[in-house]
Amino acid sequence: MTDFYDPSTYPKQWNYLQSGTIIDDYIIERELAHGGFSSVYLARQRIDQIQVAIKEYLPRKLAHRTWNNHVVAHSDENRDLFMRGRSLFFEEAKALATLKHRNIVDVINFFQENSTVYMVMTYDYGFSLDKILKDRLITITHAFLVKVFTALMSGIGFIHEQHLLHLDIKPANILIRPDNDPLLLDFGAIQSFPNSIKNKNSKILTKGFSPIEQYNTASQLGPWTDIYAIGASIRACLDLKASPPAPERNKKDTLSPAVKAHKKKYPTPFLEAVDWAMAIQPKDRPQSIDEFLIAFNS
Repeated sequence: MTDFYDPSTYPKQWNYLQSGTIIDDYIIERELAHGGFSSVYLARQRIDQIQVAIKEYLPRKLAHRTWNNHVVAHSDENRDLFMRGRSLFFEEAKALATLKHRNIVDVINFFQENSTVYMVMTYDYGFSLDKILKDRLITITHAFLVKVFTALMSGIGFIHEQHLLHLDIKPANILIRPDNDPLLLDFGAIQSFPNSIKNKNSKILTKGFSPIEQYNTASQLGPWTDIYAIGASIRACLDLKASPPAPERNKKDTLSPAVKAHKKKYPTPFLEAVDWAMAIQPKDRPQSIDEFLIAFNS
């Protein structure tokens, strides 16, 4: 087995594409964000100079960038996982390119280059809901939550109509644009439903937002899975922190119901809807976005 990667020999700046780098028909301007599996860049189309966001598949635990910008596996034993992830990333891009809704990130192109895959998206201005909550950028009101999450659920309902699930809804993946217009980001966990292979992407988890069935590969996922994450995202806006992870709640639920914790600040039907969405067991939650929206807006 050949291990050809020595982290100490690669300059730190090689983690990212440098400003001025040309890929396909785009010029990289700067890095916007990065995570364990990808980096996102602000770029500009070479011909019409329109700004775009470009997401690059680069799983840092499995691969690295070489001096000539190619992304390669650290070792032979990492190669299969790297290639599988690259294939899934490409499938995510293809799926997103077909999903056209004003509250869903718009993928306008995708291509293979530098031994990896790139996804080109429209560039939208705003703040993530996660940053808004952490930095207390605005006062969270009932009107704000109803406007943001009603629009967001319009997009999520559209996704479900295509027999797809997002499976990673959380404040960090919700961009709040001007006029409190939300945009759902990061479809790295997307999968179809119903499917014969249950919960194939169950390892993509976010504590406090992923429901109990995502922790169990034998569990069936459905719209109720995304609905829990929506409820948990709303609850994070109320509490200004994430709720306890679903497995902990399943053993001993220490989360005070929203109708009790926030009864003096928000309407009871609204709080009851949030509690319903966050029921621990899937069967106890709304089974569709339409069902949840009726309760949410009552």
